Amino acid sequence: QKAAQNLKPVVPIKFHISSRTDTGVHALCNSAHFDVQREPGKPAFKEKELLYGLNYHLRSEPIRILNVCRVANSFHARFSALSRTYVYRLLMGCTHYSQIPVFEKDLCWAPAGGSLNVPAMQDAAQFLLGTHDFSTFRSLNSETPLRSPVRTILQVDIQPSPGFLSHHYEHRRLEFWELKFRGRSFLYRQVRRMVGSLVAVGQGKLTPRNIKELLEIKDPRAFPPNAMAPPSGLFLKSVEY
Repeated sequence: QKAAQNLKPVVPIKFHISSRTDTGVHALCNSAHFDVQREPGKPAFKEKELLYGLNYHLRSEPIRILNVCRVANSFHARFSALSRTYVYRLLMGCTHYSQIPVFEKDLCWAPAGGSLNVPAMQDAAQFLLGTHDFSTFRSLNSETPLRSPVRTILQVDIQPSPGFLSHHYEHRRLEFWELKFRGRSFLYRQVRRMVGSLVAVGQGKLTPRNIKELLEIKDPRAFPPNAMAPPSGLFLKSVEY
C-alpha cells in the first residue's frame, strides 16, 4: 500500500487482499486488488508500468509483485476467488531440531520422532475431503460466532517433495513431504489443525478413524492438545479465479 502511494494517485489507494494468514506463515503467491486514479490528463497505468513501479518501491521488502492485470469493477480479490491452495512442508528423518538443514530453517516442520506412517496419513486425509462442519478443526477467535464452520475441501494430497539444495545432503536420508489442501475458503488455523492431526496419525497417536470422529464431534475443545502444526511449514501456494 505504501509502495502504491509512491505512484502519486489522486485518491489514496487501499489494497484488498485475497486472504490473511497467521504470523510465520509464508505465501508463494497471493492476490490483491486496488483501484488507482491518476491526475486528469494522465493516461491509465499500463500493466507493466505498475509491475515495475511497485517492485521498485518494494525492493527493500521481502515481497515482489509477480503479475499485474486489469480486472472488471465487479472483481474482488477475496470474494471472487474460486479456491485457495495451501501447501504444508514436512521434514522426516530428523531426530533433533539441529539436524534441520540451515537453508530450511523456518520453512518446514520436522515432527519429533523422525519418521511418519505416510500410508496411514493418506488414509486419514480422505475423511477430510468433501463438505463438513469443521468446528473441531478451527481455533476460536473474535470472528468465530460470525462465520459458518461448514467448509468444502476439494483436494488433499500427501506426496514426496524435493528440499532446497537437498541433492547436496542426500547422504543424510532426510525426506521432504508436502501436504496440499485446496478449498474455496478455510477457517481460522484450520489447515494447521488438519496437518497436526494427520501428523499425529503418522506418529501412531491417532488412528485414521479418529479423524472422522473428530469431525463428528464438532467441538474445537475436542482437538488434541498441542497437536496444531507450527506456522513455519505452511505456504499459501495460489488463489484460483
